[in-house]
Amino acid sequence: MRWGAKTGPLVTDVGQGWRLLAANLLHRDGLHLGLNLLVFTVVGSAVERACRWWDYLALLGVAGLATMAGSLWWSPTVSVGASGLVFGCVGALLVLGRRSRNGPGARFRWFSGESALPTVLVFLWLGWTSAGVDNAGHLGGLLAGLLVGVFLRSRTLGAGVPGVARAAGVVVLAALGAAVVVAERSGWRVERDDGFGLAVSLPEGWRREDDGRGRRAFSNGLTGLGRATLAAEAIEAGEPGDGSVQARHFRDEALVPGVAGPEGRTVSVGGLEPASLGGRPAQRIRAELDGTGGPTHLVAWFVPRGEWVYRLVFTWPHAYPAYGRVVERMVADVRFEEPAELRIARARALLVPGVAGPLRELGHGLRRWGLPADAVEPLTSAVRLAPAHVDTRVELARAFFESGQVEEGCHAAEEARVYGPSDTGAMEAGVRCELARGDTAKALLRLEEARRLDPRDARLRAAEGALKAALETQAP
Repeated sequence: MRWGAKTGPLVTDVGQGWRLLAANLLHRDGLHLGLNLLVFTVVGSAVERACRWWDYLALLGVAGLATMAGSLWWSPTVSVGASGLVFGCVGALLVLGRRSRNGPGARFRWFSGESALPTVLVFLWLGWTSAGVDNAGHLGGLLAGLLVGVFLRSRTLGAGVPGVARAAGVVVLAALGAAVVVAERSGWRVERDDGFGLAVSLPEGWRREDDGRGRRAFSNGLTGLGRATLAAEAIEAGEPGDGSVQARHFRDEALVPGVAGPEGRTVSVGGLEPASLGGRPAQRIRAELDGTGGPTHLVAWFVPRGEWVYRLVFTWPHAYPAYGRVVERMVADVRFEEPAELRIARARALLVPGVAGPLRELGHGLRRWGLPADAVEPLTSAVRLAPAHVDTRVELARAFFESGQVEEGCHAAEEARVYGPSDTGAMEAGVRCELARGDTAKALLRLEEARRLDPRDARLRAAEGALKAALETQAP
């Protein structure tokens, strides 16, 4: 890969099309190189003796492009070797042998017909039944040789500019064909998570991976040098926030300097940066890793959405800075859509009008997904239809608080307490009222009252501890 092997992601994602030629000159080891040279000495020298030198170079160029373009079209995996050039020469000799009845090409007629075709088929069959053989590249080289063989001219026809121009034109056509294959494989697609309403654009060649934790994880398919990844996750925070809590937790837990993580050992970590993603305020963290393929960049985004925080982590190799532009496009194309839960709730509210249950469900969903102002109307209607339902009044109070309507929220909390004097949810709404008004001491008193009714509620216990700590901090 460092020297120029055909590597799908590096060709299609970062535009290193030169690999389609360079990969024909590289080999895995001495045995691989020796076998190709042995066969190439026979068939290559035969074509070289029969044809003019510029036609021979054109054949090699076209066969090389067709070999790696066919390999890229079939699979993005790493491929090297001159066997495609060998198949290209064999294909050209097949055509030359059929066309030449006399002259220098006549002695190569034995490459065609009953003698050569079985041999070619045997080689192809051996490739298809063997592991680690680039059969698509072999077929690409063979077909290119058959096509170029039609344009080859014997040495006896002499030299001239028209012949050179024709050979150059054939190479240009092959380069255009390879460019079409690269363009077709360089497309982008949109990956959607309908449950969380998140859409991200990815290069077509990226595939989903299992990270063992149930996250949405994608990569360009490389495992070492050149590896680039995206991991997306929706974290339930329970309370609306700005994402900074989850960002700090990720930095302190997953990006500890000197400690190895899923994509490499952390070298350095930056601080939290206010940013924007998909039109939403976000927190961003940058880090440098020592990955399996060398130095690696990491950027993590934390985007709050109601009671959820979306975490998107991008990594890309330092060795290929063009991947930075790929990540920039992915970031720019992030879209937040309406989750399926909200669409279903809207449909139920429309299909069953005038019923408190669907309206309460819609209001709850809107508030939970970061639309508290929109949740007020359906929740108010649900309260009007079922005034004794305490949970609906609590939801309405929360919608008011989260949309910045403090007094309306306190009024809704008081009414919830009237209908549910012993309901911990109604008491918690009162706590939120006092906090919204800035009276932490009174909020603690109300919270302690709720704790006495339900001492085993872990969430209330944690909230009580947080309020006491806040009061101690404010005391001086």
